[in-house]
Amino acid sequence: MQEAQLFGRRLRELRKARGLTQEALAEAADLSGNYISDLELGLKVPSLTILVRLSEALDIGTPELLADFTRPAVKRLKVRQHRG
Repeated sequence: MQEAQLFGRRLRELRKARGLTQEALAEAADLSGNYISDLELGLKVPSLTILVRLSEALDIGTPELLADFTRPAVKRLKVRQHRG
């Protein structure tokens, strides 16, 4: 799994847990619905500014948004990237 896919999966989980649609999250974060969709599908990687905006829109801390990026998960990402 690539980092964009790992992030997208987490974003979708958090959004759904809060009962938000992609459009509602997009509006709260001042982003487009298409961009939220691309993030959740792992097609785009957010900038630091976007991470903060998403965290605020979800009413969580940025570390919670990045909780899936554990040391073992990142290590697996690096190993797979070097093999590809």
